[in-house]
Amino acid sequence: MKKSSTKKDDLFHLIHKVPQGDSPYVKAKHAQLVEKNPEAAVVLFWKAINAGDKVDSALKDMAVVMKQLNRSEQAIEAIRSFRSRCSKQAQESLDNVLIDLYKKCGKVDDQIDLIKRKLRLIYQGEIFNGKPTKTARSHGKKFQVSVKQETSRLLGNLGWAYMQKSDYLTAEVVYRKAQMIDPDANKACNLGVCLIKQGRFDDARSVLGEVLQGRIPGSEDMRARNRARELLMELEPFQPPLEFSDIMGLDDHDFFNGLELLMNEWAPFRSKRLPIFEEISSFRDQLAC
Repeated sequence: MKKSSTKKDDLFHLIHKVPQGDSPYVKAKHAQLVEKNPEAAVVLFWKAINAGDKVDSALKDMAVVMKQLNRSEQAIEAIRSFRSRCSKQAQESLDNVLIDLYKKCGKVDDQIDLIKRKLRLIYQGEIFNGKPTKTARSHGKKFQVSVKQETSRLLGNLGWAYMQKSDYLTAEVVYRKAQMIDPDANKACNLGVCLIKQGRFDDARSVLGEVLQGRIPGSEDMRARNRARELLMELEPFQPPLEFSDIMGLDDHDFFNGLELLMNEWAPFRSKRLPIFEEISSFRDQLAC
């Protein structure tokens, strides 16, 4: 009977992804993941930190729960106040949580400063505690992240921060660098926005077109494709000027329409069509009969 009970306990902890025991940290995780009581979880995470119980995980988890409760400002202060109690290995994860919290609070300058500091650590070879990869977790699944991927991710965050400051030229430079290192469709869409904001519509069409044509990793993601499509639709009122070479080789009907559009661009202030187009239209109508 005791063995059966132990197996049930093991299965329970495996299903709910909570550690075993009755320490403050275990109770906090139980409140967070099983009871779905974030307020109680925060109180218990505080107790775990004060008791020195798994401080690395307790501080990070508490900050994440606080963010969910729209208490991001408090989460920032908690990390700043207690990260000195955490190990060196935990600092990188805490920085990543801080970046998200700064973004949530609109603390753009703090976000930029922290991302630049993390990029400087990459340059100095000090990221991932000197290892070429690290293990990350998303939606309960573990995967490996390379230094190259992390660099591109941070540059993407930096580009987004500059966009919030309406510094689209700097954001463009950062996004282009990120795409050179490890391209993806989401950053391509953000790059397209930067180009649109600068009035560089042809460049934006080119970048967004690569997403729809599946030339960039992540282009199969429907959210990225839909966003690229929406941005291209916004560009429709800003069609590029029709070049004379664009209308050569068309059939007669399209040729005359295209030629008229071109001439109207050359004479945009005319309220009436040039006489030659009246003659062409008349001649075209006769041919149609």
